[in-house]
Amino acid sequence: MWLCYLKSARRTARLVLGAACASLLLAPVGVSARVQGHTVRPALAALVLRSGRGAPGRSARPVPRSSAARRCARRRRHRVCARRGAATGSALQAPPPPAAAPTTVQAVSQQAVVSPTSSRRTVPPQQPPPPVEPGTPFRFFSSTSFWNEPIPSTAQADPSSAALVGALDEVVAGEQQGGFGPWINTTQYSLPIYTVPAGQPTVAVELAEHRPEAALSSAWSQVPLPSDAQPSAGSDGDLAVWQPSTDTLWEFWRLSRRGSAWQASWGGAIEHQSASSGVYEAGSWLGAEPWWGTSASSLSLAGGLITIEDLKHGQINHALEMAIPAPRAGVFSSPARRTDGRSASPLALPEGAHLRLNPDLDLAALKLPRVTMMLAEAAQRYGIYVTDTSPVVELTAQDPNSTGSEPYTGEGGLFEGMRPSQLLGAFPWGQLEVLQMELHLTR
Repeated sequence: MWLCYLKSARRTARLVLGAACASLLLAPVGVSARVQGHTVRPALAALVLRSGRGAPGRSARPVPRSSAARRCARRRRHRVCARRGAATGSALQAPPPPAAAPTTVQAVSQQAVVSPTSSRRTVPPQQPPPPVEPGTPFRFFSSTSFWNEPIPSTAQADPSSAALVGALDEVVAGEQQGGFGPWINTTQYSLPIYTVPAGQPTVAVELAEHRPEAALSSAWSQVPLPSDAQPSAGSDGDLAVWQPSTDTLWEFWRLSRRGSAWQASWGGAIEHQSASSGVYEAGSWLGAEPWWGTSASSLSLAGGLITIEDLKHGQINHALEMAIPAPRAGVFSSPARRTDGRSASPLALPEGAHLRLNPDLDLAALKLPRVTMMLAEAAQRYGIYVTDTSPVVELTAQDPNSTGSEPYTGEGGLFEGMRPSQLLGAFPWGQLEVLQMELHLTR
């Protein structure tokens, strides 16, 4: 037991050191510089305060743990600290959620190798890829949504692109050197999507631990939520319900069931989903507000989710969503509607920022793993949007709760025997560009 404790303590010290390095990299160098060279517009919406809490962003997630730490986790419970984000006009902190039982991360035989001359990881051999299914994967929202439109050839990089990407690349390098990121969320702090038929019985989902929001409660009054639905593991408890017959999407944050009654602390609903832009706004539902949504930016997480169908079809035909450790405070970029950013550094990316891989980069020459190549192709054609705050740089893949099986790991798994940190260790982070931003100040 003492050996377990010492290993866990050593692991904690390493994570604290990594966080300190990231903080130094993003130290404030002048708040006034954060909007230079941009058209700055006042935010269109103010935060609706709820019981002394900020609007929901993404809770702090446990970083991927070593095998020793996982063994220790089986012997004791870990407390996850959840700091919810500030929406436009406020910076409030929610109380931490109750301790959650640790989620066991399945170990894989392949391990990343760090070159002695570089902090970047080399890629181990992969398992044979699973067969690719024919056809095009389903994607949420309109074909003209910012999630789904290819980046035009005329798109210009932001004047601050090189500096912003340089700072992000340093954070990524530190996470890779520390062995705890970047990461792809799959079975916790992710988003399960329950696709339901026309005849699915409906239930009311109560808006709990929040001041009244009549329009949202109305949107949740008849939700075709299956009785056995399970939100994603972790304190966020995210879940989405998609009903094709009514073209409606519901999203929930901190969804839980008490007996036969369901409740959630925040979220949203989008009717006429197939015509939606993919961000919460007045047209999302009758009475909808721009501070709706499970992400801290009000961008729907369904739009940038790496779905199981994407991976089975061998292509991602939409932009990706990315959470980062320290988004910029006090400002966000369209199409975001709000932010939970807390960094005063002008080198911090704002939420809503749209990144892409250099369009002239020859991806085939990089010999990337199959999944990494899919991510790189999507980032080059559609881009990546910053949507939220997280402990490490992370992408999000569909939580398989609704499927009854875990498709990512193991022999024949969609990740082909590789850990998420290995897949993203091969991603060309230094080749990203930040596209021209339209910034808005919070108020």
